[in-house]
Amino acid sequence: MSRFDIFARFLKGLTPGLAALALAGCSEMTAQTAPQPRPVLATSVHYEPQVAERSFVGTIRPRIESDLGFRVAGKVSRRLGEVGTRVDTGEPLATLDEIDLRLQAEQAEAEYRAATGVLAQARAAEARATDLKQRGWSTQAQLDQANATADEARARFSRAERAVELTRNSLSYATLAADAPGVVTATLIEPGQVVAVGQPAIRVARLAEKETVVAIPETLLARANSAEARVTIWSQPGKHYVAKLRELAPSADATTRTYLAKFSVPDADDQIQLGMTATLTLSDSASERVARLPLSALFNQGQGPSLYVVDEKTGVVALTHVGVKAYESGEVLITDGVEEGAKVVAVGVQKLDPAQKVKVISSLSF
Repeated sequence: MSRFDIFARFLKGLTPGLAALALAGCSEMTAQTAPQPRPVLATSVHYEPQVAERSFVGTIRPRIESDLGFRVAGKVSRRLGEVGTRVDTGEPLATLDEIDLRLQAEQAEAEYRAATGVLAQARAAEARATDLKQRGWSTQAQLDQANATADEARARFSRAERAVELTRNSLSYATLAADAPGVVTATLIEPGQVVAVGQPAIRVARLAEKETVVAIPETLLARANSAEARVTIWSQPGKHYVAKLRELAPSADATTRTYLAKFSVPDADDQIQLGMTATLTLSDSASERVARLPLSALFNQGQGPSLYVVDEKTGVVALTHVGVKAYESGEVLITDGVEEGAKVVAVGVQKLDPAQKVKVISSLSF
């Protein structure tokens, strides 16, 4: 006879009141012995490149920024360019007093006219001496003297001609003009100032090419050469620009021990202004995407590495096989098997049963 039959006969022998009390006691015992969800610590699965991205704060600078100066000395009469002024090729930026330059040009033209007259007279004398020598009415010495005088006149004429060209050029140099489209970033002269030849007068930054200047630590020099780079400006953090390493300093800064790197931004538009703060991000495109999890989350009893995935709505856990890329100190790198954002049990997986319900009491960020 089974235990159930014995219990049924026992209930028949009791009065209705006692039977009800017995059934109520059994219900309370059943409710007290029902298993409760097991509290667990969980962590979220997040896939990212195995080699983490590195970001550096930099500044937008022009690739070419030149200090323009006058090619002749003189007194500044006007300064036409101001800081922030956009200029085009050939647009005047400043001018010098032209009085002395015009006098030099007039002097050169006067010498040119005198040399022209002397040359005409010397050529005529040379022609007469040659004709007389051919007829036998003149000596060779007289012909040689006429030839020498003519050669000297020709040399003087050539010198006067070059002097006229130089004075004309000097007169044109009295106007300082922009040699390329750009923006004025500094003015180093004032009207009335006397400047020397080549003295910096106006600083112009060309707008054709812009770049980001950052400081790279020595541990990331190799990565700076091989990794993909992109730039974002702080005023528009959602927009990315492709960057390319153009120049890397050959030696480290004595104070910061970092290397100055310049990344060109070929697709820079007008929204990228000079002097803006930018963020340069280096990422390895060939790096495999992995999820870093605590080593205590991995479960393996001879059937391959697995994880307990938690369904937060029902509290059910499922043992899922995963692919392991590598083991690191206190971490395991998985490549597949669980979806992005899934919750997995992080601690105590050896004491779990796939049929057991759990309750996430805390989530670890790893």
